Amino acid sequence: MRKDECFYLGKIAKKFSFKGEVLVYLDTDEPELYEDMESVFVEFNKNLVPFFIESSSLHKNDFLRVQFEDVDSEEEADSILGCAVYLPLNMLPKLEGNRFYFHEVIGFEIEDKRLGVFGKIVSINDTTAQPLFEVVNGEVEILVPMIDQFLVKIDRENKKVIMDLPEGLLEIYL
Repeated sequence: MRKDECFYLGKIAKKFSFKGEVLVYLDTDEPELYEDMESVFVEFNKNLVPFFIESSSLHKNDFLRVQFEDVDSEEEADSILGCAVYLPLNMLPKLEGNRFYFHEVIGFEIEDKRLGVFGKIVSINDTTAQPLFEVVNGEVEILVPMIDQFLVKIDRENKKVIMDLPEGLLEIYL
């Protein structure tokens, strides 16, 4: 399985017992969706390795207490501490309406209600306090804040993000 076919679920945060149990931090708003998984991919030496789950249960809201098959000691658990955990993209719950996954809108056209289509979303920058659509219009890169009040509609059928941006925001770039 390649990393671009998966989504980041969380990371193995700490050991839980001397029998190799670990706590996986789940980077999600709905941890209960991931309570009964059979397996996950663990990033180990830049490769995704399948790990099968013997048992798991939710622990303190955003942690999943996991016993992996063949991880039966503290030493074995130590070897995977800090590793990222991934699942195949097809395991993501479907979102509807104006809720979307960042990877889902890459390649969508972006349109302003006043000015029309002004580019294509090439990536999303979520390293800032406010995530930004990175949009390309010819040679110009445009950064558009992902603010709920600006978002009018995610048109999945026509692969378009429709926004109502404040006057002057796009004019800075164009």
